[in-house]
Amino acid sequence: MLYPLSYEGLCVHGSKSRCWSSRARTRLQAYKLPGRCPNTVRLASMKGHPIAPAPAGSFLPNLRSTRANIGGWAQLSVVQYFVAEAAVIEAWAGPQPYSRATGYISDLGAVSCGVYEDRAVCSPLHWLMNASFVVQGLGLILGALFLTAGLLCVAARPGMTARRFRSVATGSTPARVLTVPWILAVAIRILTGVAGAGTVLVGLVPEDLDSPWHFAGALMFFIGGGFALLLLGVLWFRQTPVSWFLALCGLLCVGALIVGGITGMEVPLPGLLERLMGYPVTVGLAAAGLVIAQRLHTERKAARLR
Repeated sequence: MLYPLSYEGLCVHGSKSRCWSSRARTRLQAYKLPGRCPNTVRLASMKGHPIAPAPAGSFLPNLRSTRANIGGWAQLSVVQYFVAEAAVIEAWAGPQPYSRATGYISDLGAVSCGVYEDRAVCSPLHWLMNASFVVQGLGLILGALFLTAGLLCVAARPGMTARRFRSVATGSTPARVLTVPWILAVAIRILTGVAGAGTVLVGLVPEDLDSPWHFAGALMFFIGGGFALLLLGVLWFRQTPVSWFLALCGLLCVGALIVGGITGMEVPLPGLLERLMGYPVTVGLAAAGLVIAQRLHTERKAARLR
C-alpha cells in the first residue's frame, strides 16, 4: 500500500481536487496526474493491494517518518519501569521485606530511611526508582508529541484513512466540524501527555519531601493514563483485538482509582490497590506503543521492498 501524503500534506477530494506539500506535488508530476491527487487505487492495485478512493477531507499520514518511529518506540519504552521496580525491591533495606500487596509504590522512591505515615521505609536504590519514573514520563510525553492524531487513527489497521473534517448540512449552509475519531485521537494525545507529566513529577518530587506535587503527579498519571486507554480502546474498536485489552486496562485503572478515592486507601492491601491503578496504565500504553511500532516497522519494511 502506498501512503502518498505526509501528515502535513492534506489531500482533499471534491469538485476541485487540490494537494498540498511539495512531496505530494512531486508524486503528481512523477505519475503525470497534473491537477489531481495521486491515483492511490491504481497505484496500490499495481502492488496487489486494491483500495477504495479516499473520501472527501481524508488524508494518509506518513507512517514511515522518523517522528512517528520515535513516538512509537518512546511509548513502548515505559516497560523499563518493571525492571527498575524489581531491582529496587530487591535492594530494599527496611525492617520488614517489601511487599507489593501492602507497600506503596512511592515508598520505593523515598529518599530518606525512616517512618513515613506509619510505614517504615528504606530504599537504597531510590534514585533508580525516581529515574525510572522520569524516564517513563518522558516516554509518554514523547509519544503524545510525536504520534499525531492522524497516525493514531490509522495505526491499528492497514488501509485505514484518517479524516480530519467532514461536511454536515445545516439547512442550505454546509458546516465543517471535527469528526469523532479525530477528537478522540486529540484527547488521547492530551491525556497521555498529562499522564507523562504526572509521573515525571512523581520522580522529581519523592513522597518524603511532603510536597502536594507528588500526590498531584500520581493523580495525573492514574487519571490521564486510565482515560487515555479507554478512549484508545474506543478509537481502535473493530480495528484490532488489542482494543479490548486497552479498554480493560483503562477500566481496571479507573475502577481502582474510584475505590481508592472512596476508601481513602484504607484497605487491607493498599499496595495492591495502588498497583491496580498504575500497572494497567503502564502495560496498556506499552501495548499501544507496540501496536504502533509494529505497524511502522511493517511500513518501513514494505517501502524497502518496493
